[in-house]
Amino acid sequence: MDALSLLTADHNRVRGLFARFEAAHEGGDTAAAADLAANILIELDVHTQIEEEIFYPAVRTDQELNDLVAEGMEEHHVVKELGAEIRSLSPDDEAWAAKCKVVIENVEHHLEEEEEEMFPMVRKAFTAESLEGIGQSLEARKAQLGAPTAADKEHLTVEQLHELATAQQIPGRSEMKREELVATVSPT
Repeated sequence: MDALSLLTADHNRVRGLFARFEAAHEGGDTAAAADLAANILIELDVHTQIEEEIFYPAVRTDQELNDLVAEGMEEHHVVKELGAEIRSLSPDDEAWAAKCKVVIENVEHHLEEEEEEMFPMVRKAFTAESLEGIGQSLEARKAQLGAPTAADKEHLTVEQLHELATAQQIPGRSEMKREELVATVSPT
């Protein structure tokens, strides 16, 4: 899978976690909201690390992309700081939920900028082969970090993948092909 598809799959998995967090929080299920917030922060830790170590250095090919990468790095920094603050608070603390909401808002903005501005520029600047190579590097690094990879879900049927995508509230799941579902869903 190419780098942009892999990163978009990560984005959609996080969006599903956001939807589930918001439902749990609004429904007053603090335990579920806390579990989901912990999962969100883990997903964001891995995603920001692979972007910062592999994707961003690879795509800094011109000033415009360099500027978008610099902005993305600063957005990552803000979310990392908020994540550390969230981890230090109890879910019963009103600041905890407020910080979680700010993380969600910031990350949604970041994902939108990447998908609508950066990714189209990268797709034009790189060959399909190059993007495949970067994608393989991203996936290998995810495995090194202990995060689920596509290989962990290859054995699942399309029906099982759709069931997971529905349960995980993955946006756009009904239009996804098998490869996209494999990249997007969490195995559990």
